[in-house]
Amino acid sequence: MSAGLEASNPILAGSQLEAERIYGKIQRHLIPILFICYLANYIDRVNVGFAKLEMLTDLGMSEAVYGLGAGIFFIGYLACGVPSNLILQRVGARRWISVMMVAWGICSASLMFVKTPGGFYLLRFLTGAAEAGFFPGVVLYLTRWFPRARHGRVLTIFMSAIPVSGLIGGPISGLMLQNFAAQQGGMAAWQWMFLLQGLPTVMLGIVVWFILSDDANAASWLTAGDKSALRIALADDEQTSDRVATESFGAVLRRPTTWALGAVYFSVQSGVYAIGFWLPSIIRTIGWRDPVAIGFISAVPYLAAVIFMILMGRSADRRMRPRAHVLVALALGASGLLLAGFANGSPGISLLGITMATMGTLTGLPMFWPLANNHLSASTAAVGFALINSCGQAAGFASPYLVGMIKDSTGSTDDALYILALAIVAGMLIVISLRGRGTESHR
Repeated sequence: MSAGLEASNPILAGSQLEAERIYGKIQRHLIPILFICYLANYIDRVNVGFAKLEMLTDLGMSEAVYGLGAGIFFIGYLACGVPSNLILQRVGARRWISVMMVAWGICSASLMFVKTPGGFYLLRFLTGAAEAGFFPGVVLYLTRWFPRARHGRVLTIFMSAIPVSGLIGGPISGLMLQNFAAQQGGMAAWQWMFLLQGLPTVMLGIVVWFILSDDANAASWLTAGDKSALRIALADDEQTSDRVATESFGAVLRRPTTWALGAVYFSVQSGVYAIGFWLPSIIRTIGWRDPVAIGFISAVPYLAAVIFMILMGRSADRRMRPRAHVLVALALGASGLLLAGFANGSPGISLLGITMATMGTLTGLPMFWPLANNHLSASTAAVGFALINSCGQAAGFASPYLVGMIKDSTGSTDDALYILALAIVAGMLIVISLRGRGTESHR
């Protein structure tokens, strides 16, 4: 790149203050609304874990039926992940994210009408299909605004919505179950919970249509100079990347690294979804019965995860060593699951183990994506992100169903925790084997 071009571009010319100003402006405009959207996304996805505390008894469903219903969400997710991301590429992030949010908000709220296992399965499937493109679409969307050196911190802020959803969603869900316990309006508390947590997502989706910008060219809040500097900086970032060259869709499917990354993401999500869907039940098992108490206690692991996630995100961007940070997070997650399994009913040790597992697995999510991003070219990122994400989301089906079956057969979740810990260890071994392009520093 010529010296004249660098001099005309404050980001490339080394003006750190100017770069901070531009990226700070982008972050202030995009991340808050995307964070709130993901917060709603995750609450709508896992609130069924709280509904389960009363819904199974009311409808006469077994633990295995619940586990299958919780997991079948991801069959719809897997079926629609790649097509949804391709539609986002065609129609733009603003329109498609808005449509997805309205659709999954309606499906999530409609769970209040469930009467049979079949109805439960159908609505969970439709909810998964509706939101399939949201997360990989946002990850792709952010790569159009930020260079690789900022992906760690940006994704960490965005994905901290997951533990925050548990931090606020647990207490809110517990309070709803308690305050609507008297069949107000002819509906059970769990029905009110689905309604009151689903409808805000619909309204938020409408807001997104009017305030999100598809790219820098459509952003009225960026100056012409800002847009020019950003375009050149992102082009330079792509050219100097050690990512693989442009590949066809078929080539992405044939690359062993793509499937290896999918397997790693599967192992991370195995722990994430086991905790997300079963944490309220695990807390009840170790001694707490009141829904409000369960809600507030469930917030403890998520609070710790928020703090750990932010610290690791800063470290990841400063050191530019994605593989090492993924391994640290997964090691903590596996250790926590093992500790919770070996707790022998001790509430304190069980909660400590679950807290460690939540910190590690949830932090593994934003630590993983910069690693995956380094293995994909810009032209194949849409398909690659969706494919890897779909592999990981398969854990959303397998993990809750596994826990449900084991709990039905043994009366305990301990064996399931051991199996999930081994899955995470297997993911760590795959990460260690990912040598070569994109595994460590770009300096």
